[in-house]
Amino acid sequence: MIVMLIWGLQITTAAFAADSESIPSQPVLNTPFLLGPPQESGPVVVSTRFDLQDINEINDGAESFEFSGVFTLQWQDQRQAFDPEIAGVEEKVFQGGYQVSELAAGWFPQLVLVNESGLFQQSGVVLRIQPDGTSTLVQTLNASAKAELNMIQFPFDSHRLEAVFEVLGFDLDEIQLQAESLPAGPKTNRIQIPEWSVTGVSTSIRERPSEYAGNRHLSSAFVLSVDVERQPYYTLRLVVLPLIIIVLLSFSVFWMDRSSMGDRLNVSFIGILTGVAYLIVTSDHLPPISYFTLMYGFLNLSFLAMCATVLVTLRVAVLDKQSRGEPGDRLDHRCRWGFPIVYFGLLLLMLGAAFLLF
Repeated sequence: MIVMLIWGLQITTAAFAADSESIPSQPVLNTPFLLGPPQESGPVVVSTRFDLQDINEINDGAESFEFSGVFTLQWQDQRQAFDPEIAGVEEKVFQGGYQVSELAAGWFPQLVLVNESGLFQQSGVVLRIQPDGTSTLVQTLNASAKAELNMIQFPFDSHRLEAVFEVLGFDLDEIQLQAESLPAGPKTNRIQIPEWSVTGVSTSIRERPSEYAGNRHLSSAFVLSVDVERQPYYTLRLVVLPLIIIVLLSFSVFWMDRSSMGDRLNVSFIGILTGVAYLIVTSDHLPPISYFTLMYGFLNLSFLAMCATVLVTLRVAVLDKQSRGEPGDRLDHRCRWGFPIVYFGLLLLMLGAAFLLF
């Protein structure tokens, strides 16, 4: 039995070896020359276009904005040329990340967002190759980018949001991006952002230093620029108009009789406390930034104006105790018009300084 078992194993092994020899070995694709960009006389020109679909959010505190759109890259690679009759297709199409990364044997540019702010999602992707080697890569993108926001003129501020893209690992001698002109027609009407309005969308090419971009350390960057303007009506309705009314009501103490000092102080302090409570409630609607803005100047000026009414009331009380009623009355008469004029004058001065100096 042992001899027969050994004999059977030998026959099975020989048959398996014979079958293995009969199976032709798979050819190994010798395509390392396709893994890099085409080696031509000059850099590979990549025509780049970005169709902005939407701006999801503009974060004032973090100074960033989230956007989504579709990238279209087109370049010429003679190594990808093919004969349609031999290939059996008029155009080679690869869809999805697996087909583009694994089945497509050619090189394609990989764009990265230089000023990325935590979000960079690429979902759908399509690669089309023409018989002459013209390759077109279409890819959707949802990302968040850092932006330099100067909100000194808040809530009347406007900004230019920029998303900077470059080809990872290649410098100007190897890859040169070229911005494709955007199609004519209104593109900003379909973009709706709460409290913001988009006034313009443009693209450009910029050279920027990059330590990982090859030997020259200078890369070609594609810049998407979006001009936005804040709509101030929400802030004016929620903060500015009610606080101005509170300040003007606190000025009513100058029309009250000087003998009722207790009532005058009560009105002044009620106005101050109302203003403080109002500021606490509305602080969540203001951007948490450290530098001085037009809105912060308005809030501080309104608070100081209400505090100044207490000082005037105390001065009138001192004059009344000294039996000097006429100087106290003159002070009240002057403050009746002086306080509103100075208050609105300083507001206009701050508004002019914010727009002329910054």
